[in-house]
Amino acid sequence: MGDKSKFPPGFEDVLNFRLSDALFGRRARRFFMGASIPDGYFKYTSKHAAMPLSELEQMTLLTAMGGNTGWHNLIMRGEIYAPHLSNYAGSAGGRTFPSAAGFHTSELFFTDDKGTYVLKTRDAPAMVERKDDGTFDPDELMEAHRSRVKKIYDGRLKVPPETPHIEAHNTWVVNQPGTTLVIPVGDLAQHVLAGICYYVQNGVCFYDDVNGKQIDGIEQFSDIVDVKEPYPITFLEMWSLGELTTELGTSCYAGMLMLQSMGLGGWLFNGMDPFSLLGASGEPEVQGLGFRYDTDERWSLPNPTGLEGVFEGFTPPHYRDMRHAVDVLMERKFGPGGPFNPETPGYYKDTPGVRSSAQVPDEHFRECAALQAQYIYDTFGKFPGTMPSIFVLPYLQAHHLDLDFYDKFYEKGAYLKTHAEHMQRWHPGK
Repeated sequence: MGDKSKFPPGFEDVLNFRLSDALFGRRARRFFMGASIPDGYFKYTSKHAAMPLSELEQMTLLTAMGGNTGWHNLIMRGEIYAPHLSNYAGSAGGRTFPSAAGFHTSELFFTDDKGTYVLKTRDAPAMVERKDDGTFDPDELMEAHRSRVKKIYDGRLKVPPETPHIEAHNTWVVNQPGTTLVIPVGDLAQHVLAGICYYVQNGVCFYDDVNGKQIDGIEQFSDIVDVKEPYPITFLEMWSLGELTTELGTSCYAGMLMLQSMGLGGWLFNGMDPFSLLGASGEPEVQGLGFRYDTDERWSLPNPTGLEGVFEGFTPPHYRDMRHAVDVLMERKFGPGGPFNPETPGYYKDTPGVRSSAQVPDEHFRECAALQAQYIYDTFGKFPGTMPSIFVLPYLQAHHLDLDFYDKFYEKGAYLKTHAEHMQRWHPGK
């Protein structure tokens, strides 16, 4: 580690904490300093003032949840198109959580008393040089991630602490003063589009099982996909949603384990309305993250599509049409900095040779993917057709635990040694 004098002892504790203790000591610990439960068996008002996470505490947690971990290893072989390297990945950099086929279509948003922010690591290169033993210098890692935080607006996330925006059992605790709320946001439109490309690479196309129709024109691609045995669109979209939810959930779980090593309270949960959170509730005062959204008589729910200049879904209106979105996706994969660009650095002994061994999709391939994507958009009025373009769930909150509450209501063992010693190890003198 760099200059140890700049870090409190608690940071050193994190580096030496046992994984087994994080796993078996994991609990949702909701009662924070400054909290109040006004009634019921657990009626209690904290004797402490709300205490926000320090900048170091916050960056430690965020780096655990969305941190860049160097170069992605890529998938090495696909029998159908061997000897070409699999060309699925969307990013050359890996992160602390996995993504299906290396698509990586999510980013991390968060909010505290001072503002609402995004930490952008989705398309980051290797931000810190890996040591010979495969590890990183924590000081360098933290500084690199600190530079990628961008403020969206001043002040805490604008979602009122009331139903239906926040579930009734969470109104007293979620997004309250002193807390840090972390929100992984996924571009399901891009994930589904990357999925279509994945399936085309493997000889599969789709049909509209909702309306019982084949996709007009798909027969012209019978040389690269099996037009006689297409898969249903709803399968593609359901499968993609499952994959993306896993990506978002493992990001939150990484944060949940980090909370144990840091001695912070908090928990992983889903008790917030995703449309309110994104800003698509229809109530102007509920700004949320401020994402653009549309409504249509064909849909039962609004469809959020992106936050201009910050996080734009791979769908109109952020792209001219789905062919444009396909081309931008191909640029992300094969253009400068992409995982299959021979000029992109890496830690292979022959990095240019590895990256250039992936098959570059030709015009015929792109047209096949775009035809299917555009059919979905034209038929359903959005992309994907049966799911939201932007998806959020779950979330993670972090806060300073009020130990007095747990000592009053619980037997010993309700929290870990890191929680018991957090103040003296992270905030000496307070």
